[in-house]
Amino acid sequence: MRNRFFQLVGFDPATMKMRKEIIAGITTFLTMAYILAVHPSILAATGMDQGALFTTTAISSIVATVLMAVLAKLPFSLAPAMGLNAFFAYTIVLGMGYTWQFALTAVLIEGIIFILMSITGLREKIVEALPISLRKAIAPGIGLFIAFIGMSNAGIIVSNPSTIASLGDLHSPQVLLAIIGTLLCSILVNRKVPGSLLLGILITTFIGIPFGVTHFSGAIDVPPSIDPILFKFDFSKVFTGDMVVCVLTLFFLDMFDTVGTLIGVASRAGMLDENGKLPRMQHAFMADAVGTTVGAMLGTSTVSTFVESASGVEAGGRSGLTSLVTAGCFFLSLFFAPLFLAIPSAATAPALIWVGMNMMYGVHEIDFSDMRKSVPAFLCIALMTFSSSISDGILMGLIAYVFIEVGCGKWKDVSISSYILAIIFLLKYIFL
Repeated sequence: MRNRFFQLVGFDPATMKMRKEIIAGITTFLTMAYILAVHPSILAATGMDQGALFTTTAISSIVATVLMAVLAKLPFSLAPAMGLNAFFAYTIVLGMGYTWQFALTAVLIEGIIFILMSITGLREKIVEALPISLRKAIAPGIGLFIAFIGMSNAGIIVSNPSTIASLGDLHSPQVLLAIIGTLLCSILVNRKVPGSLLLGILITTFIGIPFGVTHFSGAIDVPPSIDPILFKFDFSKVFTGDMVVCVLTLFFLDMFDTVGTLIGVASRAGMLDENGKLPRMQHAFMADAVGTTVGAMLGTSTVSTFVESASGVEAGGRSGLTSLVTAGCFFLSLFFAPLFLAIPSAATAPALIWVGMNMMYGVHEIDFSDMRKSVPAFLCIALMTFSSSISDGILMGLIAYVFIEVGCGKWKDVSISSYILAIIFLLKYIFL
């Protein structure tokens, strides 16, 4: 029975340590647990019930992450995606004036399309169309993006109307706590302390109590009902131009956020094969697609693979057991929400900063002496961070790659699929 369970999630007792996988799963959960607080507040702006959104956020994360563990047997976790939830709330509903029921319908259609594409293997073929130089740039680009998220969440980096961004207030307790936590995580990792990132998050959380940053307001609560948002669709405007625009935009954002996260994190973990492909990627895409579809039914925006999975991979996660542990933590969060949400962003930021730094390692594999290859790679890395979008970094990098190759007379070196994708992406930016 035990061996059958391990086979189910791809865990090999002979080559992997269960303790590492468990710690990795908990670490991933702690670095992405903020979604339980942030996501409901974003979608609540549309008029949706915030309590129901909290419960749906946890349940949709559990379903999608368990699917990732069982179908793909990979250490990646899923939840309602940041960025896509903002598009859902502030563009479709508040910007275009549609109801949140209309927006949920768009998410449902997107999810069904992705399921069909995953069955046919089309999503995997799109990944293979990316040139090798661009694939090598994805991990460093995500690394910078992760570090930027961590620093922003902690207040180390703040917006500045004069310089766009600047250093935050170093006298702020939250900033000081994040800096202490970053140094602590660095020391623990370098001393090879087991579960160093998880330990760093927990110690930093407790240090935050005298700093006035960590606040405990209880431990156990009953999950709110999801009835106010369950199966609330509006099919009356399915065959409209706006629905097409919404579905296509969600499609591209989800597609390349997922692609970028899977390849980038897997690359850093050494999980890609010699051709730069991720084994069982088609199964990972299926977990993502089904997660989005089920999430829409439960009443939430697009569910996608979380870049914070890198923290669990860095902690030693290599199989679906890591994902299963993360899903278990999300289940516990349903009943211990006040306790889990007490972990401040200043405590999770150090893990994100450390992981981001480590993901920069692959940048040395990019040949910067070959400008034809390095310029698209650099644009991919830079735009992921500066535009706060993994997908935009990849799309602009591919468009630049095709234009530069053609301009240099190397048009024969570009695959047909790369040409097709570049044209589609150009049309996206022109008309969407």
